[in-house]
Amino acid sequence: MLFTKSFGLLIGCAFTFSVMAQGQPQVWLTKADRTALFTRQSTGLSLAKAKNKLPTIFVNDKETFQSIDGFGFALTGGSAQHIIKMSAPARAALLKELFATNGNNIGVSYIRLSIGASDLNEKVFSYNDLPEGQTDLEQAKFDLGPDKTDVIPVMKEILAINPKIKIMASPWSPPLWMKTTYDARGGMLKPEYYTTYAKYFVRYVQEMQRVGIPIDAITVQNEPLHPGNNPSLFMAAPDQALFIKQFLGPAFAKSNIKTKIIIYDHNADRPDYPISILDDSEAKKYITGSAFHLYGGNIEALTDVHNAHPDKNIYFSEQMVVERPDAATINIINPVKRLIIGAARNWSRNVLEWNLAADPENKPYTERGGCSMCQGAVTINGDKYSRNLAYFSIAHASKFVRPGAIRIASNELNGLANVAFKTPDGKHVLIVANTGKEAAAFNISQNGKTYAAALDKGAVATYIW
Repeated sequence: MLFTKSFGLLIGCAFTFSVMAQGQPQVWLTKADRTALFTRQSTGLSLAKAKNKLPTIFVNDKETFQSIDGFGFALTGGSAQHIIKMSAPARAALLKELFATNGNNIGVSYIRLSIGASDLNEKVFSYNDLPEGQTDLEQAKFDLGPDKTDVIPVMKEILAINPKIKIMASPWSPPLWMKTTYDARGGMLKPEYYTTYAKYFVRYVQEMQRVGIPIDAITVQNEPLHPGNNPSLFMAAPDQALFIKQFLGPAFAKSNIKTKIIIYDHNADRPDYPISILDDSEAKKYITGSAFHLYGGNIEALTDVHNAHPDKNIYFSEQMVVERPDAATINIINPVKRLIIGAARNWSRNVLEWNLAADPENKPYTERGGCSMCQGAVTINGDKYSRNLAYFSIAHASKFVRPGAIRIASNELNGLANVAFKTPDGKHVLIVANTGKEAAAFNISQNGKTYAAALDKGAVATYIW
């Protein structure tokens, strides 16, 4: 993965939910000074007593945009390695807090897996590793291998908690014998192996289904323009288009695989990559949408791709969110503004942060290109875990903006970044980040009702009514 230039700050204190009697409207708050960390406030939104001249966020549920699939994290091999080593009671408590939808749990609703190893595994592997010079064109030796010891059992426990969770899977590299160089880093997929690599994807989806893990979507290649990672693969847009239209798409169709095919899966600085593939009508018919990261470019590029092909979906598949271990404050507004608000306002159906879990040293990661600074949403140390910036930023959306919610219109105000949704059960959710230089008082207006609200500088709130 490529590294973000701006970092948040580390969670150093214990985390508790404030349990209140159920009532509407609700306010859930994170403050920059850590005095509130995704905590329900005892006082919710109150109706404004009189007209005022404060800035107003107008929420309009008559103007709708994309449906929401969910919010969550990558369950890397390293994440699963730490989780599976916890005692059964500790692991159950962690997974319930992360994935359950009831009570004080945050209801993560979307997970990304790696097809084979990512750079956050202890070592590189694929599901069909062979000595140099050997081949297996029919994938007879395909085996889920190391994932059987951690990713698969953890994923099964997650599915027992939330059977409807969506799963996206992405390869970092094909098996080495399919590449132009017998090396996990870089290289390209040899054209003579396009057919067998398509069979590799088919086998992955089928074998995961066989062990009870339904793959909702695959991306064709993680970061296809970043061959310096370990593992990685360079895949130019014309090659990806050719692979989809002549090999992967037909292979899925022949095997009656309904798993979505998503293209690109890289930074927002190259919207021309997915647009050029979608411009190919033969490739486009197999494609559900395009996925993005934000280590480069502007989030508004997602709208450019949507506008070019409004019949195809937009997804946000990865962003590293990091904070320092010794910080007294939490930079919650950074990921919430850039990702939760930014991606959603630019047509994304999901937001996935990178990654779910690591140890206090951010291990494991691969040699020669693994990410040594990729902090988990939770840091696991034996049976104990602490919650980091990524956890809280996703929680502000995942707990309330459930799958099937619809983004609805809300005006943008200087210093008060925001995004609004209507949930499947008819509630309204507004997420606001005070990115200004001082505390802000403002109104929230919807359907003739005006609520009075206020946020400290650097604070984020989720309002539900």
